Amino acid sequence: MDRLTGLEPKEVFRYFEEICGIPHGSGNTKAISDYLVSEAKKLGLEYGQDDMGNVLIRKPAYPGYENQSPVILQGHMDMVCEKRQDLAHDFEKDGLNLGITDGYIHASGTTLGGDDGIAVAMMLALLEDKTAKHPALEALFTVDEEIGLLGAAGFDTDILKGKRMINLDSEEEGDLWVSCAGGLTGITHLPVTYEAREGRKVNVKVCGLMGGHSGAEIDKGRASACKIMAGLLLRMEKELSFTPAIIYVGGGSKDNAIPRECTASLLLSEESQLQEIEDVVRLYEEEKRKEYTGTDEGIRIITEPSLWGEEKILTPASRTIVLFYLNQMPFGIQKMSGTIPGLVETSLNPGIVRLDQEELYVSYGIRSSVNAAKEELSDKVAFLTEFLGGEYETQGRYPAWEYREESELRNVMQKVYSDLFGGELKVVAMHAGLECGIFYQKIENLDCVSIGPEILDIHTSEERMNIASVQRTYRFLKEVLRVLS
Repeated sequence: MDRLTGLEPKEVFRYFEEICGIPHGSGNTKAISDYLVSEAKKLGLEYGQDDMGNVLIRKPAYPGYENQSPVILQGHMDMVCEKRQDLAHDFEKDGLNLGITDGYIHASGTTLGGDDGIAVAMMLALLEDKTAKHPALEALFTVDEEIGLLGAAGFDTDILKGKRMINLDSEEEGDLWVSCAGGLTGITHLPVTYEAREGRKVNVKVCGLMGGHSGAEIDKGRASACKIMAGLLLRMEKELSFTPAIIYVGGGSKDNAIPRECTASLLLSEESQLQEIEDVVRLYEEEKRKEYTGTDEGIRIITEPSLWGEEKILTPASRTIVLFYLNQMPFGIQKMSGTIPGLVETSLNPGIVRLDQEELYVSYGIRSSVNAAKEELSDKVAFLTEFLGGEYETQGRYPAWEYREESELRNVMQKVYSDLFGGELKVVAMHAGLECGIFYQKIENLDCVSIGPEILDIHTSEERMNIASVQRTYRFLKEVLRVLS
């Protein structure tokens, strides 16, 4: 590829480009895991690879640092795979097509995987660097963080020697993350029935939305394509002179990504009904663009008529249940923190909506820094589901990462940041889930922080990473390791 040749630090960007050439979406991490093992062998370092694919690489202390306690460096090797709808890209087989624009690295039409590929690259660069001064390092690369922190949850932490951990999964340079929300995945299964009918099929597509991480971007005022589609279908119910039959509704692909697109397929009984549909769509699009001015005004709603024929449509009873559920399903911020200004305390995101031949399937990412609030919100979704005759399940629970009153790492990093850059390192809690919560729970007296370079619009095809920020973050990390005692 050689798109990043010439960028400094060259080892970091060389590794990052190699990583981008290896498919490594969540659930498809064997190749990247094996790559890490091969790099450990090349460097002559001690390593281990567990049955899940997590990789631990140990590097001895620099001469003179042997008596200092080890430091754990940690990041995840999987990425969220999102792309433009019109792009022919197979994340199972294809590497990413990198480019640089205005000082930012991006991938053409797809997510970049800077979350958390840049952590992997920086860790590998440090393992390779024979001149870097540091205590003994334990570089831990975990799998499947993006689908429930699975690698961290399954990793045997008893083999770790360190009690100090620097997680490299932040996307906000200048912020020192010190706590995070816990979460779970909630899944609705709502049974539906169909009947056959002839008519003209019309596809209606909500698109042009920004999307984003359902934790980090949930407070940005962005729209959910699935909720917009739900509102549009209800508007048609009220304003059309007929009732359009529903063939299909589907949008989103990850419960931790705000849905950018949603499609509904409808069946019309007469040709003249198409114009009525288009009139309602046009007005609704205008309303939503005004509503989301300044945060998501690129909303578009497209109608695409198809051929006349026989289709399977929802029965009237199932149609009513689906419309009710989609319009009642909650989305977004449910409560702001009463103690930390600007922090989202509790939220949820119906990230996947899919109507198939047997059920309406909806998968939520539910988060809260208050465990009771997280469970209560999950119970509300369960009650809605069960009230309509469906079943609800939860999976992938992960704990909140609690704030530590006394932290050597936090104190050292604040001083180093001030000395290097002359500014203040902002100590923050954040709403997205981090593996730090898993390790904080599993390792007694763990002192843990999280840092990272600026990455914008993660989990979207517009994701981009600031080159200068990577340079500063890597310099910062090396200096922190140098001065740790």
